[in-house]
Amino acid sequence: MATVAPDAGNFDTDGNANGSLTRFMDRWIYVFMAMYLIAIVLTGFIPDSLFKIAAVERAERPPFPLAMHLHAVLMGAWILLLLAQTTLMATGRKGMHMQLGVAAMVLAPALVIAGVVLVPTNLRIWAAFGDAASPEVREGVQGFLHFMANIALLQLRIAFCFLLLVYLGLRARKRDSGLHKRLMILATIAPLPAAFDRMTFLPHTLPESPLTVELWPLLAIAPMFLWDLYRQRSIHRAYWIYAAIMLPTAIVVNLLWDSPWWHSVAPGLLYR
Repeated sequence: MATVAPDAGNFDTDGNANGSLTRFMDRWIYVFMAMYLIAIVLTGFIPDSLFKIAAVERAERPPFPLAMHLHAVLMGAWILLLLAQTTLMATGRKGMHMQLGVAAMVLAPALVIAGVVLVPTNLRIWAAFGDAASPEVREGVQGFLHFMANIALLQLRIAFCFLLLVYLGLRARKRDSGLHKRLMILATIAPLPAAFDRMTFLPHTLPESPLTVELWPLLAIAPMFLWDLYRQRSIHRAYWIYAAIMLPTAIVVNLLWDSPWWHSVAPGLLYR
């Protein structure tokens, strides 16, 4: 199957109502995707954050570290930047889009650095919380730290995949706009397991297995992927690049997940 095809926006369409709808979707699909990703993030994080804030107030968990607030602000800024950039292109303001694009070159590495710093910071705060707690609470915290050591595998993998996808997307911005915009959307989807995992109304394989961590983000990709498949009758190269990055790293995470070796090195590496 061919993997490289003209961008959907370059396809000829007829002058009837169906052609008008097609042209509309070609122009606005990426704005829709940005709004869709924002909705996923809000659905996952708002109820979970309110629950955790209440737990902090009841002294049932440690306060949120500054690194967590910083990471949340940067992630919010990134998604809003994606919405702004897709809207600028949909409305024909390419010059402003290119000027604002400089922010992505700064924001993406800042977001990754904040995320990598957050992993050990959060674990150390929980370890200290457990050390100061009663024996019953301490036992529960130890179980939570065991689980969070597994989650750290996902967090470090996401940081790597996100940054690599952003790099490839930015590198393609001048020579292949279709690849550029799809990779920027796909890069933003890479961290979305954090939102899906917080949706308690969805079935999950955690903590036993990270399988659903790989599956639920496919719902985020689906609208853009299906539209591309309809318009181009082939799988765009961006999805093959995404798969080539995400699948091998998913295999590594699954192999290390809950393994004795990982849990022998994780405490010293991350929080002890």
